[in-house]
Amino acid sequence: MVNEEPSLEERDGTPEPESALQTDPSISAHPSVSIHPSVSGHPSSSAHPSTVAQPSGLAHPSVPGTEDLSVIKVSKRRWAVVLLFSCYSMCNAFQWIQYGSINNIFMNFYGVSAFAIDWLSMCYMLTYIPLLLPVAWLLEKFGLRTIALTGSALNCLGAWVKLGSLKPHLFPVTILGQVICSVAQVFILGMPSRIASVWFGANEVSTACSIAVFGNQLGIAIGFLVPPVLVPNVKDQDELAYHISIMFYIIGGVATLLFILVIFVFKEKPKHPPSRAQSLSYALASPDASYLSSIVRLFKNLNFVLLVITYGLNTGAFYAVSTLLNRMVILHYPGEEVNAGRIGLTIVISGMLGAMISGIWLDRSKTYKQTTLVVYIMTLVGMVVYTLTLSLGHLWVVFITAGMLGFFMTGYLPLGFEFAVELTYPESEGMSSGLLNVAAQVFGIIFTVSQGQIIDNYGTMPGNIFLCVFLTLGAGLTAFIKADLRRQKANKETPENKLQEEEEESNTSRAPTAISEEHL
Repeated sequence: MVNEEPSLEERDGTPEPESALQTDPSISAHPSVSIHPSVSGHPSSSAHPSTVAQPSGLAHPSVPGTEDLSVIKVSKRRWAVVLLFSCYSMCNAFQWIQYGSINNIFMNFYGVSAFAIDWLSMCYMLTYIPLLLPVAWLLEKFGLRTIALTGSALNCLGAWVKLGSLKPHLFPVTILGQVICSVAQVFILGMPSRIASVWFGANEVSTACSIAVFGNQLGIAIGFLVPPVLVPNVKDQDELAYHISIMFYIIGGVATLLFILVIFVFKEKPKHPPSRAQSLSYALASPDASYLSSIVRLFKNLNFVLLVITYGLNTGAFYAVSTLLNRMVILHYPGEEVNAGRIGLTIVISGMLGAMISGIWLDRSKTYKQTTLVVYIMTLVGMVVYTLTLSLGHLWVVFITAGMLGFFMTGYLPLGFEFAVELTYPESEGMSSGLLNVAAQVFGIIFTVSQGQIIDNYGTMPGNIFLCVFLTLGAGLTAFIKADLRRQKANKETPENKLQEEEEESNTSRAPTAISEEHL
């Protein structure tokens, strides 16, 4: 593309007035504002060449590359970045649920209890809690690319380690592989909102975040569907080991391919900030900023604290339902391992649809508080209906009610991420998302262990009612969150907040942009 980086004179078409540059930095930072004659207050003088400072007199930035902050445009590479992230997030999520979806088969193969297999899923939650802050610090210190490389590399390593656990006495090896994958998850789970903010424009961030979360949900869906097909419930140990090895080899190959793609495709950030808010975020960034002070500010934000609690309750309930789904279905429908996986698939696929719809809706309406509250209430309704229909003896009814539950319960996940970024801007997206995920892991462990014990002792209905109680609490707390949309306010600070594609930017950058009287 010719002239992709026009100089200041080429971009504006008119040299910038010196008075505007010196008196109002916020105006000179935006090309569309600085070139208008009326900005200086003297149209006749600013229009005359003799009264305008020559380009050589302009003060150039002392830091190389900072002039790019005045150019707001999006990069075509953004779609490749978010789709690649979505793919290796999918691979990691598959490995989280691959044991739980055929819980009874792995119990028989390794000769361990159901609780031991449950811990292969819960170790993902347990590992995340102590590693969040170190990984969030690494994200701020070394950036997106380093975190992406580390996460995909660990995900690949864990997948290959599991291939060493194809004997009944090697259960500790499969634990090691799963723990490595759980560490990789810490480098993955909090990234969607950060990638969306760094790479996407103001009218795309919610959709981009939904796509990034979409991969994780798709991995869970495949994790429900594929293991029951690849690993049938056979009695012969050697044949069972062979089927397990096929699953492990497939996931190892996919993880390796994705790691290679991350090396060559995933970049740190685009050349130019994609939105006004991101440009301001770069300008406000300080290498000397206190990491702990950022955490303190987040916890002083009452709206964010309420969101952390409500997000943790909702997502923790989802983790518990996903982990224990096989046990609940087999209890009422013996021998239906494959259909149990398909019910899990239905929950996640409908949730992915809900996530995409909610992301598109947020980009159009910006109604974060209202949308979050409605989805939360519908999640509670879906959980109640699922609880009442699970034991009716009709699998097709369970498919329908589970799909309704999933549409809202998993559709809520990207809503929480994006609402958190709005409430906490300009704090780090990685930190706000990370704290949401910590709450989800804590509640996920509590709910999984508690509901598992309730199911074993009292049955599935009391276990599901247990989750309904906490979802009711979460819906009530969500109503008290105030819609303080700070990122939206930052994007509205400039009159030109509609971004253009690179081609449009290049074609129109030479033409002066007029500003209406209302904006001035």
